[in-house]
Amino acid sequence: MKRSHRVGAICQILAESPEKIFSLNYFCEKFSAAKSSISEDISAAKEAVKASGYGYIETIAGASGGVRYVSDISDEKAAEVQNNFCNMLKEESRILGGGFLYTSDIMYDPSIVKGMAQIFAKRFRNAGANYIATIETKGIPVAFMTAHLLNLPVIVVRRETKISEGATVSINYFPGSSERLQKMSISKRAAEPGSKALIIDDFMRGGGSIKGIAEILSEVDIQVVGTGVAIANIEPEKKKVSDYFPIVYLGKVDENDKFVEVIPNSQIF
Repeated sequence: MKRSHRVGAICQILAESPEKIFSLNYFCEKFSAAKSSISEDISAAKEAVKASGYGYIETIAGASGGVRYVSDISDEKAAEVQNNFCNMLKEESRILGGGFLYTSDIMYDPSIVKGMAQIFAKRFRNAGANYIATIETKGIPVAFMTAHLLNLPVIVVRRETKISEGATVSINYFPGSSERLQKMSISKRAAEPGSKALIIDDFMRGGGSIKGIAEILSEVDIQVVGTGVAIANIEPEKKKVSDYFPIVYLGKVDENDKFVEVIPNSQIF
């Protein structure tokens, strides 16, 4: 295999498994090449990946070391993700009754969700999480994409108990959009007790659902070390959670004038 082909293959292998450490011996055996040649290939791969602006290749020293791909996103590309997201949310056709917006097509589009996940992965990479937690349903795609970039498993909190979950823990909570009591549940096998989790969700109005997720995670001895939401409503100003990181803020939604106010989070990094 030519050197240029090896460099391309190394980039692809590492990018397909973010945060996974590959030893130099792995590439030596795979490409039947000497360590010196693979080291040069990796140096070239580092430059190529760095130039893309979406990540970098990191070298880990020591007996158990090697190389891994780390997801990243430049400030310019993060701003581009935010602006595209804002423009989509401002479309008149998204306005529903009661000041709600239709967002399913956005939240289920892998190309759009990937940009959000890159922002979350960069923000929370050093939070020390062992899991990504979310509640069904629209938060699942961005949670899974973030989990992939951080090489972490996902915990999905259910709105209804499923027999396939085995033994579960359930709580009642008040969502931020109403004061009507609702229920959520989690399998006792979802995570190891004493673990840490990031909460990733698609939307937050008053923070009731996010607070509920944090409470049910604590019931199975899981500590929350960060919270990311794609969209945070500006109102109410006082949320049921205080520490959260949104990609954009949603302001006034005017059904009559067909106007949607969306503001990028200026403190993205």
